[in-house]
Amino acid sequence: MKLGIFAKTFEGMEPAAVLQSVADAGFACAQYNMACSGLTPMPDTISTEQARAVGAAAADAQVGLVAVSGTYNMIHPDIAVREAGHRRLEELARHCAEMSTGLITLCTGTRDPVDQWRAHPGNDLPDAWRDLLQAMEIAIGIAERYGVDLGIEPELANVVNSAQKAHRLISELGSPRLKIVMDPANLFEIAPLSEQRSTVSAAIDLLADHIVMAHAKDRNPDGSFATAGKGVLDYAHYLGRLRAIGFSGSLVTHGLRADEAAGVAVFLQGILSEGSAGEK
Repeated sequence: MKLGIFAKTFEGMEPAAVLQSVADAGFACAQYNMACSGLTPMPDTISTEQARAVGAAAADAQVGLVAVSGTYNMIHPDIAVREAGHRRLEELARHCAEMSTGLITLCTGTRDPVDQWRAHPGNDLPDAWRDLLQAMEIAIGIAERYGVDLGIEPELANVVNSAQKAHRLISELGSPRLKIVMDPANLFEIAPLSEQRSTVSAAIDLLADHIVMAHAKDRNPDGSFATAGKGVLDYAHYLGRLRAIGFSGSLVTHGLRADEAAGVAVFLQGILSEGSAGEK
């Protein structure tokens, strides 16, 4: 697996400086965010020059861009907000080739009108699923036009809040453009170690054929998020299950401070090396 990090972990609005920081911290790849180019995360307009600058910076830093963040609230209660998200997604997709990436990560959304990462009781109602299907069909159409893939991840606060719902979505839409980003810390809040391991294993096994990227963050004992390696997540188990299904893609960490990045790279590489040694 290749180690990566969210580019916006590092301060800066110039892609060259940000991606060099990624390399300096010991990471081979990054998930990019247009905020690192001095734009909003989902810009209304991206110029050819701005997009090419990202691709050139990645090449100069020898950092692979495994994805670009394209999150917006796909089931926002205001249809106009959803439509604006679709337009911005198309603008992002239009420039992916110039940025040297072929994957856009999405947020399946919530009925919360303010925060796309906050849970809402309406997320489990049939109309939320109907709206998600409609939004995903639009997004898949965009992906097909520009030759990119779309990555979703089960997230407790969103409408796709379990591996089972992610599998259902993929089955109902039937598009090879729809992929999975696996983040085990999004599958539980507080759970005994045995239950955590069971949940993570079941999710990876169910979604194995669709996992295109893995994320790495952690959970504190109280259920809040933590930096990878600083919480209760059993990383040896997680990475071992990914290895068992033959996953060899990118492991991208996020939810950490810039001054923690180098240490997290060492931690993750250590777990990966131990697992590889154990197979010999």
